[in-house]
Amino acid sequence: MLQIRIHGRGGQGVVTATELLSIAAFEQGRHAQAFPSFGSERTGAPVVAFCRIDDHDIRLREPILAPDVLIVQDPTLLHQVDVFQGLQPDGYVLINSKRSFNELGLADIATKFRRERLVTVPATEIALKHLGRPLPNAVLLGGFAALSGLITLEAVSHAIRDKFKGKVAEGNIAAAAEAYEYIKNEMEELAHAQAN
Repeated sequence: MLQIRIHGRGGQGVVTATELLSIAAFEQGRHAQAFPSFGSERTGAPVVAFCRIDDHDIRLREPILAPDVLIVQDPTLLHQVDVFQGLQPDGYVLINSKRSFNELGLADIATKFRRERLVTVPATEIALKHLGRPLPNAVLLGGFAALSGLITLEAVSHAIRDKFKGKVAEGNIAAAAEAYEYIKNEMEELAHAQAN
């Protein structure tokens, strides 16, 4: 079972991101569940949402304490909330930032986990370019598809079209595709650097 935890702030589409992930998983013939965990339900407050994906029925309902995947939609949470708590040793981490792990003050995290699974992407900037709004959720899902290979960009696009219509859908799909290419390029550069 793949367990995904997404951290962000109210108003950033954290809950929608897990819903889109579950739709993408269904599109690929898998079982999925998505659910949020709210504290104070106001714009800007920290929000956590969860998604489980499996090839079998999912009977668990509790929050994800040991995620395989961690997506951080708002980098200001990195030093306010222990977002890395419980992350599996071979877990994936995707952070919405144009800064590196070292620049974000996460050098210690980068040494504890597999370097090729720790990536940042400027999701807010990509969202502004394609949507005119700072909504990084769909952008990060495109990035996650490239980083992990666990869902396809086509399934993400299908999920976006299922949830949104018209220009909003097409803008989110274009943003997800740009993040996908961005992460693919980052991973190729990292692989090249490690080979030399």
